[in-house]
Amino acid sequence: MADVEERSPEDAELAVLLKAAFDELVTRNGAEGRTQVKDGARYFVALDDDGQAVGCGALQVFGPGTAHPGDAEIKRVYVMPGARGRGYARKLLAALEEAARSAGHPAIRLTTAEQQPEAIALYESSGYARTAPWGKYVNEPLARCYGKVL
Repeated sequence: MADVEERSPEDAELAVLLKAAFDELVTRNGAEGRTQVKDGARYFVALDDDGQAVGCGALQVFGPGTAHPGDAEIKRVYVMPGARGRGYARKLLAALEEAARSAGHPAIRLTTAEQQPEAIALYESSGYARTAPWGKYVNEPLARCYGKVL
């Protein structure tokens, strides 16, 4: 399997992947089920053996005054349907964790939804523990919040 690369938010291949991720989130969770990635987030793209962008993920930071200041948050982990089941999401997750660890974040957090059982399985099998919901997710009964100490 090829690499995971950090990309600029303006990257054309990343834009295609993020649009596909948004579209799938809306299909599964409704329009209210998607949240924006914050300015300053770092974006990563998974490449297949031919160098084609097949997946993406983002890493942003909980700022001061938030539920988990200083922790990193994973957003938009997505793999194109035709590339699923080949380990790209797991490789993206590992790259996001390493980026957070290298940046000195003590923990990493994420939110998914009950309607995304594949994501839940990935995160739980990668050592993420379910946590109490935070922020907008406190009153979202289908939201599933997770965390992992780095």
